[in-house]
Amino acid sequence: MPLPPSTPIASPVPLAIAVFARAPVAGETKTRLIPRLGAAGAAHLQAQLIECALARATALDGAPVSLWVAGDPDHAVVVEAAQRHRVTVHAQQGLDLGARMAHAFATLLGGAERVVLIGTDCPAMTVDDLRDAAAALEVDDVVLQPALDGGYVLIGLREPQPELFVDIAWGGALVREQTEARAATLGLTVGRARPLPDLDTAEDYAHALAQGWIEA
Repeated sequence: MPLPPSTPIASPVPLAIAVFARAPVAGETKTRLIPRLGAAGAAHLQAQLIECALARATALDGAPVSLWVAGDPDHAVVVEAAQRHRVTVHAQQGLDLGARMAHAFATLLGGAERVVLIGTDCPAMTVDDLRDAAAALEVDDVVLQPALDGGYVLIGLREPQPELFVDIAWGGALVREQTEARAATLGLTVGRARPLPDLDTAEDYAHALAQGWIEA
């Protein structure tokens, strides 16, 4: 009896983009801006930042985009944005930010040669920044785009690296430095993109408004 035809194995895509976001729930997001914007205003800003990040990510031709949500992945704003931009939605999984990023990378690198992960707190980022990060991964094991506050606004990998995200003081001013030191310990080469400001404080908010990166 002839064997049934085998199912073709899909080739990995060259690049995938992951967007990490917190669901825009009033009182639970952009909390440092609540004194200036109020809880509802801070949630509205988060919704705007999600929209900006997805628009930027989906403008990169040929790279599938996924939205990874901390909080409720069925939040109306999340669902509507995902449908509008035709991206998949996933719940973040892990006890801290590092574990959640490691899980997303492990998931996506099963079907992609390179993965670039961004947050939503950097409206200054451009599509060219994503292109440059993808190109850097042709040479380096890791690419980081530093934030001016000591963290990073983008990280890219070409293989899962769960140990890269261990023993990092998430939310502190040494996140990028600790990550680069961790990469060196693991024997990984690191490419660094241009530094960019993120948006956490009232001063950051005023600067982003003045630059036209966001709307009031």
